[in-house]
Amino acid sequence: MEQAPYRVLLYYLYTDIADPEEKAAEHLEYCRELGLKGRILVASEGINGTVSGTVEQTEQYMKDMENDPIFKDITFKIEESEGHAFKKMHVRPRPELVTLRLHEEDVDPRETTGNYLKPKEWLEKMEDPNTIILDARNKYEYDLGHFEGAIRPEIDTFRELPQWVEENRELLEGKEILTYCTGGIRCEKFSGWLVEKGFHDVNHLEGGIITYGQDPEAKGRKWKGRCYVFDERISVPVNRVEHVVVGKDHFTGEPCERYINCANPDCNKQILTSEENEVFYLGGCTHECRVHPRNRYVEESGMTIEEVESQLALIEASQSEAVR
Repeated sequence: MEQAPYRVLLYYLYTDIADPEEKAAEHLEYCRELGLKGRILVASEGINGTVSGTVEQTEQYMKDMENDPIFKDITFKIEESEGHAFKKMHVRPRPELVTLRLHEEDVDPRETTGNYLKPKEWLEKMEDPNTIILDARNKYEYDLGHFEGAIRPEIDTFRELPQWVEENRELLEGKEILTYCTGGIRCEKFSGWLVEKGFHDVNHLEGGIITYGQDPEAKGRKWKGRCYVFDERISVPVNRVEHVVVGKDHFTGEPCERYINCANPDCNKQILTSEENEVFYLGGCTHECRVHPRNRYVEESGMTIEEVESQLALIEASQSEAVR
């Protein structure tokens, strides 16, 4: 099988960085010289990044990172790609690699974290009736794909997860907890927080969903849907044995795996919808978003006021018909 011309590297490492701002500036210049594109966060607690480039560029990047004493322990997840997964190269300093905002309760995953489960172990643990599977991602990530039987926390951002746990402790207490995220970085810290909060049997998927899907033994089994990723690809496949669509169209409830941002720039909510329904509903998730004066879909399509009003009338008629 012919190798794809580009690759995407997903990685993170909790490590001490003395001056994140200086390191971010240096790393940005280096990545641009190398020709990479991507998004990298640098904090005093480490680095978290996804970059894309040619095979040659990504090989050089991994070699240089592994030769840097600060980053020598990085594990790279490698995915083949037909092109760049990003439009630009960004390297930004941040207070945290993943935003939990625990402040005085902050967790250092190098000192406290849950038990690591390799993909095969994870697959076996999911069969145990005394385990509970907790998705550590946001609602829109879960809605596109998740492990069979996983709990969907009602959160829009990762920093809301600790509060959700506090409000739903009864679901988790006395259970063996299995938690997971895209690449593993969120669960490193979150599972440590669970341990510090008194949960005694906490496990997380080593390498996250991406590693699980690539594993030759697990083959992504018991995963339904696709995995949301934070680049131009939007999502990637996981289950290499059977693909089951779990996403539902925002407007019709039909099976769907296509994400768009609401056309109202003040809303910008991510919704699953078909191309046909995006056109019909003017890209807006609600009536208020459809009639927003800066509706991006209307602007980019060059629609006149009359055309918009005509389409709104069609939408209203279709919704009235559906109620009957």
